[in-house]
Amino acid sequence: MKRITILFLLLAFHRDAASAAPATTNSVLPNRVLVIDASSMPVAAGQATLIIGELRRTNGIYVGDYKIKVFPYFYKNENGRLAIVVTDEALARAAQGKVAAITGTATSGKSGNVRAIAATATPINENGGKLKLWFTAGDRKMIFEPNYHFAGAETAAMHPATKQPQRAPAKNL
Repeated sequence: MKRITILFLLLAFHRDAASAAPATTNSVLPNRVLVIDASSMPVAAGQATLIIGELRRTNGIYVGDYKIKVFPYFYKNENGRLAIVVTDEALARAAQGKVAAITGTATSGKSGNVRAIAATATPINENGGKLKLWFTAGDRKMIFEPNYHFAGAETAAMHPATKQPQRAPAKNL
């Protein structure tokens, strides 16, 4: 009788352990806001600056607004919507410190043109790292290399004076 009781206990323990959700060390939760710092690159006799608002994730896609300001060529400025596909697998890779490939689209608010974007995320820690983002504008390949970090959804507050997302001070990543 004692052996049968031990056998049932072992079977019950094995069944509970097998059906339990796998433990995860991924602290980069999919519902966190992705914050990408502003970044600039040189253009002929000027500078292009990419400014991306806070990106929120839905169904594996981070979505938000972007602006490109071109100085002194203000007529080349652009704004629109950005959609970056970041799968659960890519988030897990980043949380493990591995480089993750990312793709997406930018849709211009002015013309409605859709531009393909590609990027690689190189994590420095579980909450952020460096991003290399590129796309083609006209005949030119535009490459930006901003830092990124994740913030909790509850910390995504808008700055009242500028109606722009407040960003935490940059940490030495």
